[in-house]
Amino acid sequence: MLTLKYLFEAVGFALLAAAAATVLHDLYRRYRQPSPDLIAGSPGDTWQPRWHAAGRLAALAIAPLLIGLSIQVVPSGMAAVRVSQISGTLPGTLYPGFHLVVPLVQSVALYDVRDQIFQTTIGEKPSQTLNVQTKEGLSVGLAVAIRYRIDPQRLSYVHANLPQPVDTELVPPVVATAFREIAPNYLVRDLFATRREEIRREAAGAITRRLAPDAIGVKEVMLRDVALPAEYAKGLEGVLLKEQENERMGVEVELKTKQVRTAELEAEAEKARQVKAAEGQAQVTVLQAKAQSDAMQYTLPLKQKQIEQTRLEAEARAQAKVIDGRAELERRKLMNQADVDRVQVMSKADTDNLRLEAGVLKESPILLQKIIADKLSDKVQIMMVPSDGKFFFANDVLRGGVPSAAPVIPPIPNQQ
Repeated sequence: MLTLKYLFEAVGFALLAAAAATVLHDLYRRYRQPSPDLIAGSPGDTWQPRWHAAGRLAALAIAPLLIGLSIQVVPSGMAAVRVSQISGTLPGTLYPGFHLVVPLVQSVALYDVRDQIFQTTIGEKPSQTLNVQTKEGLSVGLAVAIRYRIDPQRLSYVHANLPQPVDTELVPPVVATAFREIAPNYLVRDLFATRREEIRREAAGAITRRLAPDAIGVKEVMLRDVALPAEYAKGLEGVLLKEQENERMGVEVELKTKQVRTAELEAEAEKARQVKAAEGQAQVTVLQAKAQSDAMQYTLPLKQKQIEQTRLEAEARAQAKVIDGRAELERRKLMNQADVDRVQVMSKADTDNLRLEAGVLKESPILLQKIIADKLSDKVQIMMVPSDGKFFFANDVLRGGVPSAAPVIPPIPNQQ
């Protein structure tokens, strides 16, 4: 919007400049180059400036100028009020943004509605110092800072009724008056150290009450520093040092007293602890003895039962060993008898088998030859036997005789 405003104003001023330049140019030409008719002495029209063209340019310049002057832009952090040349300050506040006013009749007064700081210093600039009188009549310099803000909703009242600018014409006198009225009620020492916060709160309340009706809200009052007179500062420093020394000695004495008291309490506590420990140990011993006595009443029968149980277990193990020995002996007897019976049965079976085989061989001698041939068939293929051998049993067999000695046949196990 500022660009548009400046554009309209630039166009208007350019048209006005063009109109003025046209008139000046024509006047210059008339002055520098007179008409030839005037030189010859013959009557005729004189050279006239172009007033009509200049008037038209000026008329065209009025519209953009009026439009540009009617546009008002309030920046961020600011607020404004309309001031009429006819009726004075108009009610209402113009907030940041684009606004229209009546050109040449109304104007806009801008105010900063952000938080502002007013502060005084000590000894740097006389115009910014704040000196107050204490209860003793001493002059003390104060460095204070006040953070305040103008109420944007009451800007019309501020502009119409308060001295301008407010930050230099109204706030400093109010702050100085508040502190100068409060300081005489306190001593320098109170102002310097002990009651400094109380003085600050009281001054903040007084400043707030005085500026609130004028649409100025006080947010914070800070008492930053206090400048004492040189001689008083030296004397106060000595007094403070002595007081600090006294306080230090008092603190040391109190600390020593506390240490002694602490040692006494620790000794009493240790004594009481030892007594309690001895009493507790005695009670523990008594309880242990009583517990052992009570335990013996239950332990002796239990031990007797354990001994009886051990004896019974030993007797049971002895009887078990006797029974196991008898059973083992009986088992061995039965096994021996079974072996004897088995041998007898096998012997009888072998005897019967031999008898049966002997009878069969006796009835069938050829079967014996077959058996012998089967036994020797895998080892002997051709056998040459003398026919007149006396000691070869085969001759007897071949001749149909029975050998003198019965052949030994291995026993065949009885298959039952």
